[in-house]
Amino acid sequence: MRPRIWHAHVMTSVVGCTALVLGVAGTGVAQAQGRDLGRQVLGAGDGWASAEGGTTGGSAADAEHIYTVTTWAEFKAALAAGGNAPKIIKVKGMIDAVSEGCEAFVTGGYDLQQYLKDYDPATYGNDQVAKGPQEDARVASMANQDSAIKANIPSNTTIVGVGKNSGILGGSLQIKGVSNVIMRNLTIEAPLDCFPKWDPTDDNNTGNWNSEYDAVVVFGTDHVWLDHNTFTDGRYPDSERPVYFGKVFQQHDGLTDIVRGSNYVTVSWNRFQDHDKNMLIGNSDGTAALDAGKLKVTMHHNRFDGILQRSPRVRFGQVDVYNNHYVVTEEQKDDYYIFGVGLSSQLHASDNAITLPAGASVGKALKRWNDSPLTAENNHVNGRLTDLIAVHNAEIPSEFLRSGAGWTPTLRTKVDSPRAVPGIVANRAGAGKVC
Repeated sequence: MRPRIWHAHVMTSVVGCTALVLGVAGTGVAQAQGRDLGRQVLGAGDGWASAEGGTTGGSAADAEHIYTVTTWAEFKAALAAGGNAPKIIKVKGMIDAVSEGCEAFVTGGYDLQQYLKDYDPATYGNDQVAKGPQEDARVASMANQDSAIKANIPSNTTIVGVGKNSGILGGSLQIKGVSNVIMRNLTIEAPLDCFPKWDPTDDNNTGNWNSEYDAVVVFGTDHVWLDHNTFTDGRYPDSERPVYFGKVFQQHDGLTDIVRGSNYVTVSWNRFQDHDKNMLIGNSDGTAALDAGKLKVTMHHNRFDGILQRSPRVRFGQVDVYNNHYVVTEEQKDDYYIFGVGLSSQLHASDNAITLPAGASVGKALKRWNDSPLTAENNHVNGRLTDLIAVHNAEIPSEFLRSGAGWTPTLRTKVDSPRAVPGIVANRAGAGKVC
């Protein structure tokens, strides 16, 4: 059990949209909405992050450890101040982590046009990884960006957006090797990798562009609550990325990855918009020693709009996914998937709503990498009850899926009808809609 630091401050436990004010003795009475978001804690029974002591973030912070920040430098300084003492950081307005643009990170003579000339498959080939002065310059330039845009979140921290339009542009929030973190009411624009790597040997020796930087990564961390945030590619959608060597110049990685032995995470009432690779829960088949018995994650009442894949893709973890709304666009219908079944995953997906355009394959909602059974019950596609596993097996028999994840979630708040989920989530999910 991790240590907790308690002060005689009033905290509120959020159950649905009712704030329960908790006194020092732990008694509580229902109060009106609109309480200080920084003082709110995750309510009992609200997903995996409410287990094993719950998630309180920095709700017990004293006056010296409450910060309001308006710049990236102020934000990073507030994170570093006070060690692991409870802290509340209030983000006011949209903070740009890359305000000077990609040019500020260039070093060693890196030049994209020269890079493209040096590693053109027509002359460089596809039998060895990129080597030489331009690749060295790319690595050095990438290192400059890496140190500038990553922000390390300490234990016992709550980060909240002030008002309806506050958040982070282009930063990578690292919740790494810590415990007890809350992030709420933030608009987070995914970081744009200024220096993607060309790997000639990738994709069966046809080459591919690979990028770094997740918007949020939960790495080796327990007890995290991500609530009422909006995650998006924002100003830089993948649809506008150029194509070099016949491959999209990929400048985005994941939106919210949960990896490397992380545990007890609740992801609730968020919006995930216009992105390719959304969420990995477990990022490698070779991490059983870290991940087995962990990666317990709950996802509920989130809206996924224009997300191509990984919502989520699961390895190892007991993952409860309910009352989410998935909206697949016309452009994505031939290449999408929602639930990815990986090694030893125990995915339980129920009571979700899926909206597909005409002609989209329902069976593609599921994708299998390993023979791990899942539970998929009471999910609706375009308003109709649909057995996702049966349809998948009929349409894609080469990826036959077995039913039965082997466990039943108990840490749930109200479970809404899948018919009602699209309207509920549209009205209440995302930044600026927290109660």
